[in-house]
Amino acid sequence: MLKGIGVSEGYGIGRAAAAVMPEIKYVPKTDCDSKSERLRFENALKIFTDNNSELAEQVSRTVGQKESEIILGHIMMMQDPYMRSEIEKSIDKGNCAEAALDSVCNTFIAMFSAVDDEMTKQRAADIEDIRTEILSILTGVKRVDLSKLDKDTVIVARELTPSMTACINKENVVGIITETGSKTSHAAILARAMEIPAVLSVENALEQIKHGDEVIVDGVTGTVIVSPSDKEKNVYISKRDEYIERRSRLREFVGRPTCTADGRRVELLGNIGTPQEAEKVISQDGEGIGLFRTEFLFMDRSAAPDENEQLEAYKKVLLTMKGKQVIIRTLDIGGDKDIPYLGLEKEENPFLGFRAIRYCLGHEEIFDTQLRALVRASSYGNLSVMIPLVTGTEEFRSVKKKVVEIMQEFDTSNIPYDKNLKLGVMIETPSAAIIADLLAKEADFFSIGTNDLTGYTLAVDRGNANVAYLYSVFSPAVLRTIKHVITEAKKANIPVGMCGEAAADPLLIPLLISFGLDEYSVSASSVLSTRREISRWTKEQADEIADKIMSLETENSIVEQLKKTVLSI
Repeated sequence: MLKGIGVSEGYGIGRAAAAVMPEIKYVPKTDCDSKSERLRFENALKIFTDNNSELAEQVSRTVGQKESEIILGHIMMMQDPYMRSEIEKSIDKGNCAEAALDSVCNTFIAMFSAVDDEMTKQRAADIEDIRTEILSILTGVKRVDLSKLDKDTVIVARELTPSMTACINKENVVGIITETGSKTSHAAILARAMEIPAVLSVENALEQIKHGDEVIVDGVTGTVIVSPSDKEKNVYISKRDEYIERRSRLREFVGRPTCTADGRRVELLGNIGTPQEAEKVISQDGEGIGLFRTEFLFMDRSAAPDENEQLEAYKKVLLTMKGKQVIIRTLDIGGDKDIPYLGLEKEENPFLGFRAIRYCLGHEEIFDTQLRALVRASSYGNLSVMIPLVTGTEEFRSVKKKVVEIMQEFDTSNIPYDKNLKLGVMIETPSAAIIADLLAKEADFFSIGTNDLTGYTLAVDRGNANVAYLYSVFSPAVLRTIKHVITEAKKANIPVGMCGEAAADPLLIPLLISFGLDEYSVSASSVLSTRREISRWTKEQADEIADKIMSLETENSIVEQLKKTVLSI
C-alpha cells in the first residue's frame, strides 16, 4: 500500500500506464544567427499558441469554461511583453532559441518557487510546463499523448502538467497517480473537474508501480494499492459503486432551498476567483457569490486594471447572478505575491506584513480606483463589498469614509449606484474576532475566513511541514473564536457567513448550525454536498452535538467525537 495526497475524490480500479516524458536534449550555442533563431522561436511560439488554443476549446467543451482558462493562461504568459523581450534579448546576444527560452523560464521558475504561497508556486509549475512544451517543439521531441489510452487506465507519472492532463480522455482513465503535486495544483483542479480519482505526491510511484499492474486509486484517503487481493478489490468495487450512487443522489438537491431538517433557512453561496467562475456556481445551483477574490484581476499583467476594466468584471458577475447576492472582496495582496508594477517589497514575514487593507490604505490611487468601480457596479445587481485583514475599527471607518465620498461625488455627477450598498468585514484575524462586538456596530455583515483565522489564531504556517499538524479548525481555540464571532453578529442583528474551506466540512456543519451561521460560502463543486449535509440536522440535534464538543479540551478528542457522532448518522 502506497500513500500520497488525495486531491480528487472517488475510487478507480484499473491497469497502470506509465506516462514518462522523453528527455529533451539540445546543444546550447552562443554564436547563432539571431535573425534565424528569432524566426525559429516565433514559429515554435505560433505552434504552441495554436495547439493550446485548440486544447482550451476542447477543454471548454468537454470539461468546462473555468478549466479551459488554465490552458489559456499559458498562452497569456507567453504573450507577456516582459518575458518575450527577455527571450529575444538573449537570442540577440547570440544564444540559440532553446537556450534563451530555457534560461529566461528558469529565472521565472526560481523566482516564483521561492515564494511561500501556493498560488505563486503554481505559476512556477505552469512556466515549467510551457518551457517543456516549447522546447519539445524546437527540438522535435514528441510529448506524451494521453488522449489515446485503453479503457480503465490508471495513469502513473512523475508529474502531470496541465497540458498533459487536459489531453486526457476521461472516458478511458479511471485514476491518476503522480510523484509530485498538491491539492491546489492545476493538474489537481483539472482532475477534480473531470471527476477522475487522483492521488499525488506518491514517493517513487514509477519505480513501485510497473506498466500493466492492476492498481486501486483511493482519492478520498490518498491511498494506492498495487496488485490488490480479490478481497481488497471487492471492497473497493463496493466503495466505488456507493460513491457513484451517492454523487448521483446529490442531484436531488438541485433546485431545493438550503434548510436544516427542521426548516431553518440558510444561504448557500459559492467562492470564485474570476468572473467566468460565476457560471460554475450557477450550474451547481449556488444561491449567490459569497467571495469574489479580486486579486486575480491584478495578476499576470504589466499594469493595474483601470476603473472601467474592473467595472466590467464586477458587472459581469452581477449580471450572471441575476439579482442574487454577490460579495466582492477588495484587493487582498501583499509581499508574498510577485506583481512588479504594484511595487510590493519582499518581506521577511509577508503574512504579518503590508498586505490586504493595509496595502490598500497605503496606496490610495489603486484602492480608490477599485472602490469607484465597485460602487458603480452596485447599480447592476445585489452587491456587497468585503474588507480583508481588518484588525481594528479605524481601518474599517477609513474605508467607509472613502465610500461615502465616492457616493457624494457620484450624486453630483448623476452616476447611478446602489445607495444601500453594504460594507462588511472579513473576520480572519484574532484581533477582529476579539473586538467583533465593536466591529458589528460599524459593519453591515461579517464573513469568517477560516483559512487565515485558523493560521493566525494558532500561530501556524500550514505550509511548514514541521508545524502543519497543529493547523486545524477543530482546535478548541478556533471553535471558540468562531462561536464568539457569530454570537456577537447575532447580538448586533447583522448576518454572518463563512467563506473558508471549513464551511463545507461535514464534521463542522452541525456546529455551525448550532452557533447560528447564516451563510455558507463554498467552492462550486461543494454546493450540493453542503446542502445535503445541512439538511441532515435539526437545530436541536446540532445543539446537543455542540454542547458535548465545546466541553472537550483537545483537537484530537473533538475530531474523534465528531467522527463518531456525525459520520454514524
